[in-house]
Amino acid sequence: MARPMKRRRVCYLPKIKRFGPLDLPTGANGFVNMTVDEYETIRLIDLEGLMQEECAKQMNVARSTVQGIYVEARKKLAESLVNGKVLLIEGGEYLLCDEFVNDCGRRCNRHRRGRRFEE
Repeated sequence: MARPMKRRRVCYLPKIKRFGPLDLPTGANGFVNMTVDEYETIRLIDLEGLMQEECAKQMNVARSTVQGIYVEARKKLAESLVNGKVLLIEGGEYLLCDEFVNDCGRRCNRHRRGRRFEE
């Protein structure tokens, strides 16, 4: 029996959930689906500059899990950019961090600069 998937802790949902070419023909079905937890690894590692171990601690998963999530997320970004597909960010096994608990980590956007970011 497979072990149940552990939910990954995410600090906030992206404000914009759809990216892609501006000149995409109507009705084109070139979509790439990125999960919210994949988006969070890109944010923490590439934008915030965290190491995979720090990212894993913040997301409350193993470093090897973060590595796998990160590889898939980068593959999806590349597919969207190179092949001109729309990138949709939605779904996944995640748990939004609690804004009243400060155990999320130093890169949590909900606690940064003492104010809560809007979702």
